[in-house]
Amino acid sequence: MSQESCWIDFETMAAFMRDVFIGVGVPEEDAAICADVLIAADKRGIDSHGIGRLKPIYIDRINLGIQNPVTEFEIVREGPTTAVVDGHDGMGQVIAKRAMQMAIDKAKKFGMGMVAVRNSTHYGIAGYYPLMAIENDMIGITGTNARPSIAPTFGVENMLGTNPLTFGMPSDENFPFFLDCATSISQRGKIEVYDRAGKDLPPGWVIGENGKTRTDTHQILQDLVKGTAALTPLGGIGEDGGGYKGYGYAAVVEILSAALQQGAFLKGLLGFDEDGNRCPYRLGHFFIAIDINAFCDPADFKKTTGEILRAMRSSRKAPGCDRIYTAGEKEHDAWLFRKDKGVPVNPALQKHMTELKAELKLDQYHFPFED
Repeated sequence: MSQESCWIDFETMAAFMRDVFIGVGVPEEDAAICADVLIAADKRGIDSHGIGRLKPIYIDRINLGIQNPVTEFEIVREGPTTAVVDGHDGMGQVIAKRAMQMAIDKAKKFGMGMVAVRNSTHYGIAGYYPLMAIENDMIGITGTNARPSIAPTFGVENMLGTNPLTFGMPSDENFPFFLDCATSISQRGKIEVYDRAGKDLPPGWVIGENGKTRTDTHQILQDLVKGTAALTPLGGIGEDGGGYKGYGYAAVVEILSAALQQGAFLKGLLGFDEDGNRCPYRLGHFFIAIDINAFCDPADFKKTTGEILRAMRSSRKAPGCDRIYTAGEKEHDAWLFRKDKGVPVNPALQKHMTELKAELKLDQYHFPFED
């Protein structure tokens, strides 16, 4: 196994992830969806949600029996523009893609559609689902709750999940407006990236029980599970930097992800039962699709959106800064850089891939780091 990072082309990596999912019992069609969501993150440079999540988030949870490889998608309540779905602890990507498609189909008929989901699992990169809406000349919105990791402003206990609130809007440029971010300063996946790289965290990302910031990455990952460390909301510790704003938005996502579909919330998402045994996470999501054509011509919307984005990027820059970005631009730049290179795989990920290949007897794959 190589002691250095290497690149693996997207087609090979997506096929490998699909076959890994199949190997643990995910049906072939569903496995392809799961792999597509993960590779979408790697293509856009969002390394916290790509191949790095394959083993520790999905495969390990299936093997532990707390996530079902075969997804039962049950519609428990439905109206012309709305629906409530129970995912029965199946594959979050499969549940989410079907739910977003339901919202899109309803929006095509009635202008808007919203679907709330309960008893789901980690659904990968949140931005994947608004991008589905964009492909249909729609605005897409999604959010999901997650296992507790954010402390409320003036608190130190991890109560709220990283709870991303994600928007996608088409423009007349080569990339859409695409805002996919947690309501915490950072998220667990990015901390895992720092851990794999052996780096300390920047100050302000994590708060300890004494109310002070912590930077000891590896121990933080363990203490987030124990509840003795917590992520800080957008804006940081206290109110001086506006931490109450991130806290408030995280709460909005928690409510919309749980109250509409009457699912689990806050400490109910820890993944442990009353006896301390591992159990399903029972996550909730929501998906909104808005048909632009119900308001104006999609081409006009895209033109106006593009003009707004271009005006912001061309505004006066701070000394020493040569570029202003708009949401979705860095992901597009990452794709342009990676499209002919593939996915960067560091030694820690190489180890995971080697283990999965051996366990599932996927001998048809030979990776550069095995030479």
